[in-house]
Amino acid sequence: MDLKKVRSVFFYNARKKDLIFSGVVLLLCAVLYGIPTGFEERLLQNTERVEGRVVSVENSTMERHGLILSGTQGVKVELLDGRFKGQTVQTGNHFLGKLELDRVFKPGERALMNISFNENGVTAAFTSDHYRLRAELVLILIFALFLLCYGGFFGFQSILSFVFTTLCLWKVMIPLMLRNVDPVILSFIIVCVLSAVILYLVGGVNKKSMVALLGSAIGLGVTALMSLYTTNLFRISGAVRPFSETLLYSGFGHLNLTSIFIAGVVLSASGAVMDLSMDISASMGEIVRHNPGISRWELFLSGNSIGRSVIGTMTTTLLLAYSGSYLAMLMLFMGQGIANLNILNMSYVAAEILHTIVGSFGLVLVAPITTIAGAIIYVPRKKSTA
Repeated sequence: MDLKKVRSVFFYNARKKDLIFSGVVLLLCAVLYGIPTGFEERLLQNTERVEGRVVSVENSTMERHGLILSGTQGVKVELLDGRFKGQTVQTGNHFLGKLELDRVFKPGERALMNISFNENGVTAAFTSDHYRLRAELVLILIFALFLLCYGGFFGFQSILSFVFTTLCLWKVMIPLMLRNVDPVILSFIIVCVLSAVILYLVGGVNKKSMVALLGSAIGLGVTALMSLYTTNLFRISGAVRPFSETLLYSGFGHLNLTSIFIAGVVLSASGAVMDLSMDISASMGEIVRHNPGISRWELFLSGNSIGRSVIGTMTTTLLLAYSGSYLAMLMLFMGQGIANLNILNMSYVAAEILHTIVGSFGLVLVAPITTIAGAIIYVPRKKSTA
């Protein structure tokens, strides 16, 4: 195998400043990974999360009422890793009467175990859930390998942007929100930082990414402002989101669920906004590359035409994405014969309507903003004939 050819293919069209920027982001990922959240660390003392194999089960105290389970399932588990590897522990799998939370174990299955211990050995063991971490890791590795094989260095940058986004959300945004930092302001700052890093990683350090970032930031700002206004107008409480009420009862009663809901709207819309702004910016960049003598006005008209073509599918994409998350809820309402007006007026449905419309409004606005920014940045003033 010719290593020079492999290297040239992998780093095809990669410029020095893009390599440097990727290195900086990689360093930031390492720093973020090492930052403690201050929450999980409190639970790690004298505890372990390990893989276990179910040796046997005892179902005599488990009762089934239709689809609902109650009681407790006795589970005997062999620990497969950690400091107590090879030991067998007995624990109970308690049922809560909720299909989305309850699980039934069978002999031979793998479980994620939470182990508490002291100097004398294991003091308590709990079955957290079926063990899925290995399958998740395999799926992630396959996806990463596909990106690297197809995209080369640009595939690596896509993986890097994915990792950076995950770390920012998990290590920065969520811990700060739990500490009662304003969720709306925080979410806007985070998505702007993420937009800058992702766009410059994927698009390179150039005018194309700069134009896309300007359009994204303004579009997300409008989305945040509209979310603030329409949430009050709709009288939506953040408690409509799953686990929101549980969060309050878990020692975080000081949090404002409505602000968290608004932050979720901004965060959800950011991906589509970035996509649209980069689509328009990249297209305008190609137009200028093939026609260097184009005027600002001509470039603006071309960018506007591109934006109009993309907006229709992007807004529908938001509708389909959000509807898919609440498909079972909509089926329940229709199956019970609830009137359409009543369905549309329900807080859960109204929250999704707000989510979709406000996100779409940001998309509609980002198209002309990106087009204007592209016309100004791509074409120097001396070339303008408008």
